[in-house]
Amino acid sequence: MNFGVWLPNCRHLATPDIIRGAAVRAEQLGYDSVWVSDHVVVPHANIVNFGETVFDPLVTLAVVAGATRRVRLGTTVLIVPYRNAVVTAKMIASLDALSGGRVVLGIGAGWVAAESAALGVPFAERGAMTDEYLAAMQELWTSRAPSFAGKYTRFGGLVFEPKPLQKPHPPIWVGGHSRAALRRAARLGAAWHPINRPPAELQAGQAEIARLCQASGRATPPALTLRNDLRVLRPGQSAPASTHGGRVLAGEPAALVEQIGELAACGVEHLVLEFLAADGRELDAQMAVFAERVRPALG
Repeated sequence: MNFGVWLPNCRHLATPDIIRGAAVRAEQLGYDSVWVSDHVVVPHANIVNFGETVFDPLVTLAVVAGATRRVRLGTTVLIVPYRNAVVTAKMIASLDALSGGRVVLGIGAGWVAAESAALGVPFAERGAMTDEYLAAMQELWTSRAPSFAGKYTRFGGLVFEPKPLQKPHPPIWVGGHSRAALRRAARLGAAWHPINRPPAELQAGQAEIARLCQASGRATPPALTLRNDLRVLRPGQSAPASTHGGRVLAGEPAALVEQIGELAACGVEHLVLEFLAADGRELDAQMAVFAERVRPALG
């Protein structure tokens, strides 16, 4: 199993020093990837979950790319309909080329209606927009003479360079666990990428994705990946609540080995960890304990 670290580009630890420092430290500790989330504006009702400060995910990853050399650079997840498809394709292709082919594009359709409204995105059409934008971006990334005619995006007679370094393009990880997300993962995902789902739900989702792949003739289903809140506990500490809902991985190192072993048995290939920490020093300590005492015991 590979392991990634969610960088706090939002909520209470969202400062330039902590974001950059956590990325560099993750690489030093041997983590495989670093990840950021996506919100453009924060409706008042969501401040308790998102915080007030949210750094743009692609700009943040560009900064992180310059501070690191090896770790993969992922979005968990980029809300596709929030940005013009051609501009987004340009930013992702540029980031992949400039970083040496390290981008993993985790994607979603969005779930905050008020945020969509502020960006002029019809909330009821966000799924259709996501699918069309992804198709348009794939055309730009792979065609020498790209052209596209859809409801939301049209282009032709142009040159689009640079192409992504990864071929045919960066892997697309489909976030969410709704039926629409499962259908999207089965159709185009290199991986399914839900958040805080327990083993039983992961197995049920995998089974549905496998059924959809078989029905469509896709030979190899997408890989199973997971983002999960995690807290390394000291004796006597209790598990914190999640900001996302769902299952929190929490316990002393031996208990975490057991919990993550259950996920490995389900087929999770890449686990992105959102360490629940009060400050930057505690985040660093949590990352170190996991890297030094939990990961080696997983084999």
